[in-house]
Amino acid sequence: MVLLGVVDLLADATYEGARSITGPFLASLGAGAAATGFVAGLGEFAGYALRAVSGYLGDRTGRFWAITISGYVLNLAAVPLLALAGSWQVASALMVAERSGRAIRGPARDAMLSHAGSRMGRGWAFGLHEALDQLGAVAGPLAVAAVLYLAGGYRTGFAILAVPAALSLATLALSRRLYPDPGRLETRREGREEGEGLQRAFWLYMAFVVPGVGGFASFQLVSYHLETTGLLPGAGIPLAFAAAMGVDALVALLSGRLFDRLGLAVLVSVPLLTLPVAPLAFSGSAAAALGGVLLWGAVMGVQETIMRAAVGGMAPAAVRGTAYGLFNAVYGLCWFAGSSVMGVLYEIGPGYAAAFSVVLELASVGPLALLLREVRR
Repeated sequence: MVLLGVVDLLADATYEGARSITGPFLASLGAGAAATGFVAGLGEFAGYALRAVSGYLGDRTGRFWAITISGYVLNLAAVPLLALAGSWQVASALMVAERSGRAIRGPARDAMLSHAGSRMGRGWAFGLHEALDQLGAVAGPLAVAAVLYLAGGYRTGFAILAVPAALSLATLALSRRLYPDPGRLETRREGREEGEGLQRAFWLYMAFVVPGVGGFASFQLVSYHLETTGLLPGAGIPLAFAAAMGVDALVALLSGRLFDRLGLAVLVSVPLLTLPVAPLAFSGSAAAALGGVLLWGAVMGVQETIMRAAVGGMAPAAVRGTAYGLFNAVYGLCWFAGSSVMGVLYEIGPGYAAAFSVVLELASVGPLALLLREVRR
């Protein structure tokens, strides 16, 4: 489990470092704003829609390592190749390939993490994994910024990311060698029998995820508000984001421990923490908006930890890859759809976007209550 955490620390440093400069890089190659926005949207769509397919294939074939490794290779190889892209069309194809690779490896990796986490507690396993992720997410962009400051070129920035990419793949190969069958790490059989499919509790969980994630504002829209209203100076926005990622890492560890002790009841913290995010972040006060950003980071820590860990406890091992694929696909598509609607409402007025978020978070409480009741039964 720790080895996979190190793999993703290095992987996040690679692709988050790249994502910090892909926009201006496309512009330098002649891409317009419409093309840049389309590529970004297509990449995110591929990054979530493919997860349902890869999770299903993992369950049908049992080749979780093969799927995970192929996804990481595609995800990480595309980044340094951007240094060689001669046109924005080629660069765009590599960016979509990077997102697609991340989608392919996600459900299979999460399924293996859930097996390994059964020994130490799934909450702690996913919490530690998320904390290591965020270390890489901070380190990568900082490294690229340093390279740009010293060398002054985007291509050099992409090229230097070949180092963490290679280290990540080497660590992944070591993990495969040491633990060829992660399923054997499972300490007990949970829930239904292996041959049965996803049960009522899982579908109630999905009903909770849809409005809960749909009402969670994206940082892109939050940062747009901070910039256009002048609440934070330009340099203050990435610093605020870095602070949010630090909060994310700390909350991930804490919420993971609580999940192992209290179980699914900890999911109540998701709507409670998310409810004030949009009203604070879209306010006219710099202090309130900064508080909203930090709370946004806390919600990310909870979502990436206990919401992923919960799937492992509700899905039998025989269909766990499928469960993680469905969860990730629904999560991404709902966040994309909710953020899009909030963006339209924001054009009318920030208050409308905040109200939309609050309504959806309140709507998630009903399915959550039914889920907790089902689990108690």
